[in-house]
Amino acid sequence: MIDTEVSLAGVTLRNPVMVASGTFGSGEEYSEFVDLGRLGAVVTKGVASVPWPGNPTPRIVETRSGMLNAIGLQNPGVELFCKRDLRRLQQTDTRVIVNVCGRTTEDYLAVVERLGDEPRVDMLEINISCPNVREGGIAFGQDPKAVEEITRRVKEKAKQPVIMKLSPNVTDITETAKAAEAGGADALSLVNTFTGMKIDVWKRTFALANRTGGLSGPAIHPLAVRMVYETARAVRLPLIGMGGIETAEDALEMILAGATAIAVGTANFYRPTATLEIIDGIRDYMERTDTAKLTDLIGAVH
Repeated sequence: MIDTEVSLAGVTLRNPVMVASGTFGSGEEYSEFVDLGRLGAVVTKGVASVPWPGNPTPRIVETRSGMLNAIGLQNPGVELFCKRDLRRLQQTDTRVIVNVCGRTTEDYLAVVERLGDEPRVDMLEINISCPNVREGGIAFGQDPKAVEEITRRVKEKAKQPVIMKLSPNVTDITETAKAAEAGGADALSLVNTFTGMKIDVWKRTFALANRTGGLSGPAIHPLAVRMVYETARAVRLPLIGMGGIETAEDALEMILAGATAIAVGTANFYRPTATLEIIDGIRDYMERTDTAKLTDLIGAVH
């Protein structure tokens, strides 16, 4: 018997494969390609207290082995999200993790409180790569003190387990990981996108209207694996590893490095069934290596 179940802060997932926020809509958008019930969890795109229009276009550009995006967390706001997107997920037999974004601590808390009584929400993922307007636009996730403070404030209000999503755009990701743990986080997800830039040399202009964007895709995978490995040895929290995962082998690297679960992001755009292929690939690996429990693989690199 192959047992692929994992537990994140007391929430059981049938397998460790979920989707990365912002790459899968809120699930319904991919339901024609993917049986959502086979996933470990659906992670929704970011939800704010009020609708966000996002950044001007162009806001996505392909790069070598990846892509840059500067969507700007466009979303309809928490009220419409609850009435429309959560309702669509009512009949889906999988875990639902809602990604929460905001520009101030109060923004985050408003969403967290609103989602507190929604039974369809199993966990919250807090996107702390958002700029803190009151602190001059520095992202919450780049300042360990801010990470600890917002984690603590969110935990005071949250009724669901809290996952803090860490930014890789720091000198030492273990410092922000430790800060989130000190603030009471139940789990961590890492990594978010790396800040990058692309210039059109023929037009002599920026490829993105925002000038910079978040780099994702296979190009960042080795960096993400290293950060997961380091973080797994710095904190005692369960980790969700992400960053350039395309195949079951990529996912297994993250798990062996110390991740309890993994999230597939950019691959969803060009191979919508990537998550299902990864689920099957993990099972095949376990059968071929006589691994009965997936949990035996977590952090097993030597």
